[in-house]
Amino acid sequence: MTSHQQHLDYRERVNLGSYYTDTRIVDTVWRMLRAHLRADSVVLDSSCGYGNFLKADMPYRQIGADIDEAAIKTASEASSHTRDGHHHPSFPRKRESRTKAISEQNRIAFHTVNALSGPQRSRYRIEPDVHLCIIGNPPYNDRTSLIRNRIKRDAMTVDDDIKTRDLGMSFLLSYGKLAADVVCVLHPLSYLIKRANFNAIRKFTSCYKLADGTIISSGVFKQASKSMHFPILIGLYVRSDSGFTHDEALDFKFKVTGGSDFTPSQFDDISRYVRKYPDKSRKPGNGDILFWTLRDINALKRNRTFVEKPSDNTIIVDRRCLDYYVYIDVVKHFAHHIPYYFGNCDVPIDAPLFSKYRSHFILDCLRRHPNLTPHYPSIDPHDEVAAARARKKIQQYLQQLLGPHY
Repeated sequence: MTSHQQHLDYRERVNLGSYYTDTRIVDTVWRMLRAHLRADSVVLDSSCGYGNFLKADMPYRQIGADIDEAAIKTASEASSHTRDGHHHPSFPRKRESRTKAISEQNRIAFHTVNALSGPQRSRYRIEPDVHLCIIGNPPYNDRTSLIRNRIKRDAMTVDDDIKTRDLGMSFLLSYGKLAADVVCVLHPLSYLIKRANFNAIRKFTSCYKLADGTIISSGVFKQASKSMHFPILIGLYVRSDSGFTHDEALDFKFKVTGGSDFTPSQFDDISRYVRKYPDKSRKPGNGDILFWTLRDINALKRNRTFVEKPSDNTIIVDRRCLDYYVYIDVVKHFAHHIPYYFGNCDVPIDAPLFSKYRSHFILDCLRRHPNLTPHYPSIDPHDEVAAARARKKIQQYLQQLLGPHY
């Protein structure tokens, strides 16, 4: 397959969320899906791009669709070359004997379709009673930040009942409208971890169970992830009347490529001890301690902590909780010890253990924020020996907190 959507420039790739998916990831999706496939299954990728997820050597009827007409044309031409036993220069050669074994009805079909406008099986020529499996790597980006260039403004039309601020969430909701039996797709882990996101896809999670999940880094998409990496889930969902809840998502044991299994709920988080967002009813006064809005670990890495000037993004610190804001500031500066798959989670904490290391955290923080010194008169931020010991102790705390994830 081609290494990216060659006919699109950078702005258009961002707009359509069109990025090449590595063969190893495609193979992982098919491996996760295999146990749920039936002889009569139809496999659909409704945002297929160049068709990387569709495999000519699989004995299933497969359908690829995309809003991008040029991508569909390329995918269709490449598929035709592969089926006929000819090698397309941009695609790997298939074994001819396996290709010829596939019946005419199982050949891959392609359609130019806006999958988020009127999602119905009939648009893909899929019968109502067919066992439908959906695969792929749908675009996920904030619709409010889309770059629109040559693509028509109405090309991204989304039905009201599946419209969200993130296209990836809308794709998940569209799978529910298609009454897919099994779904195995890539999407940000934040869809399940963050409660607001989970609530936005409740129409999907109310009728599907999360059966399997593997976390990979956004860094594998080198064209898309040019800065901070975040966790992407390869999620396998099976249709279920009972669905699953946000708590069940947090309790789920996710596999991690190249790392330890990760269960978000196994860690206590800082949101139990501090205010994360500004209280709009309060106005800061002289002497108030101000702290930047706290979203998740990745946001903490990008943003400030203690600030001097108030704004719409500043929190007035409850001084009874000051130790915990100090904790957050220190974790920011030691965040390289926290793996990427924590990126969408709140800052983890072991409160009883932190109380034992409290003075070391305070000392490290005061060296960056000397204006806080009056609140901790017994600690000398200029003691270099104590500061070096504090850094070692903080690392020791993080090792105990994170265990195999450190």
